[in-house]
Amino acid sequence: MKISESIQNALLALGAAALVGALFFLYNKTEAVDLRERNEALGTLRELKEIDVRWDVDVLRARLETDPGSAPQIDRAPAAHKALQNLAAASKSITSPALSAALPDLTKAIQQKAELVGKFAAASAAAKAGLDGLVRNSSELAAQGATPKARAATLETTLTRLASVAPLYYRQAEEAQQKALESALGDLQSTALALTEIPRVKAEQAYNAGALLLKNKPDELELAKQVGRLTSGPRLDALTFAFMQEVEETLHEKERFRVYLIAYATALLILLGYLGGNLRAANVTLEHRVEERTRELSDALKHLKESEAQLIQSEKMSSLGQMVAGVAHEINTPLAYVKNSLGAVAGKLPALSDTVTHGEKLLALLQAGSSANPQDLSREFAKVSGLITQLQQHKTMEELTGLVNDGLFGTNQMTEIVGNLKDFSRLDRSKVTRFNLNEGLASTLMLAKHLLKSVSIDRKLGEIPAIVCSPSQINQVFLNLVTNAAQAMEGAQGKITLTTRADGDGVMVEVADTGKGIAPENLQKIFDPFFSTKEIGKGTGLGLSISYKIVEQHGGRITVDSVVGSGTTFKVWLPLNPPADAALDA
Repeated sequence: MKISESIQNALLALGAAALVGALFFLYNKTEAVDLRERNEALGTLRELKEIDVRWDVDVLRARLETDPGSAPQIDRAPAAHKALQNLAAASKSITSPALSAALPDLTKAIQQKAELVGKFAAASAAAKAGLDGLVRNSSELAAQGATPKARAATLETTLTRLASVAPLYYRQAEEAQQKALESALGDLQSTALALTEIPRVKAEQAYNAGALLLKNKPDELELAKQVGRLTSGPRLDALTFAFMQEVEETLHEKERFRVYLIAYATALLILLGYLGGNLRAANVTLEHRVEERTRELSDALKHLKESEAQLIQSEKMSSLGQMVAGVAHEINTPLAYVKNSLGAVAGKLPALSDTVTHGEKLLALLQAGSSANPQDLSREFAKVSGLITQLQQHKTMEELTGLVNDGLFGTNQMTEIVGNLKDFSRLDRSKVTRFNLNEGLASTLMLAKHLLKSVSIDRKLGEIPAIVCSPSQINQVFLNLVTNAAQAMEGAQGKITLTTRADGDGVMVEVADTGKGIAPENLQKIFDPFFSTKEIGKGTGLGLSISYKIVEQHGGRITVDSVVGSGTTFKVWLPLNPPADAALDA
């Protein structure tokens, strides 16, 4: 009897220990996740993404600007280095396989890009200084005049060549232009030997500046190409997405074990109540702890939503980088008009220069009158007549006129592209103003042209009234919808139909495509943050979420209809005037 009682007590003790062990296991599984460090890591990833995008923008701006007195390029390397240090410290304290695996390659890529951008900034500054010094000293030398007079015509011709070929070489840096600049500098150096002291000093300064330009311009172009090829944006997007998935999975796991804990605690409390009323106090204590864990998990979800808002801002910066890349792509075509035209004009200038030079000599002989050598006069007259005949036979002036017109056509196209970019961002207007949505669609199509090369556009734009809105935000919505429509075609020949019409006290805009459509089970989730049907690295799942919030803030609505295999139609309705409490931050 005593042995049976001992066994029974031992079994009861083991059962109690098992129940308590299971309880502590579930309790540990519901420990609140400290999101502070994870939020800091996400913030660091966003900071690195912004630095990467701004590096690309800085390089593009530096290549387009020629003024050495323009705003200096900001050194973002210290900020990038500090962000990488913070990310490395976070990876040691946070259990994140995605972060630990991607951090070495990411660190190497960011450090390499920082080094390339620094070298590019130095080469670009030196090239700009060389161009400025060459143009400035050449202009001052031309204004001073040359002595002796016998070298004036040669020096003037050389300075004219330098003034023409130096800016052209800075913008295009082709081999022919490099040789032309080297030749002109050589002529300047040889001509300078016959000048007086002050003009000779100016000529030497102009020559040294030209040599500086020739030395640094090829390095600038090569470094710009290397920077363009080394982009960490997709890698950072993929890492951010994977990191957020890990956080969400951790929170979901905590929530699941919280449910388990509540169920287990309830069953245990019933058992303890059945065993004896003296355990009721423990029951109350356990319920309080469960409620505390619930509050902690609720706070964690709140912090997660705050992180989502910060990621939305990061998505806007990513869209800016894509838009800048698209504008650069579109400017290449009209730039080719200007490039080819100016190159051909440069080829015609030597013949015109020879004609002018010999014409000046002939005029000088004619002005000399009877004191002029008749043989020299006859020879110069025959030379000028021959040169003029060649120009007429080759139709040089007509060809130059055509080339200049081609160049003007190219510059007009670039002016149109820049104008559309300005209209898209509404940089010259207030944040909230009256805006015709047809204009927004037109500027959006122009900026997204590089995505629509294999897509036909059917515009059914009606007569619609202007609405009060934030134009930059509405243009962001249009760009997201048109981009998604183009990507839905997957490179096939498709069609996008844009329709606008007045609808009650507002305006309706429809964006329809003939793409693959959206599966019915995904239609209810496409406006959710981070939901995307694209591969990792090709989309963040924030574009439609941002569009939905923008339309909602304007007091409008956005809906979608889709048939798999036939296409998708997004409908955006916006009121003529937004609600009084609308927060329209551009």
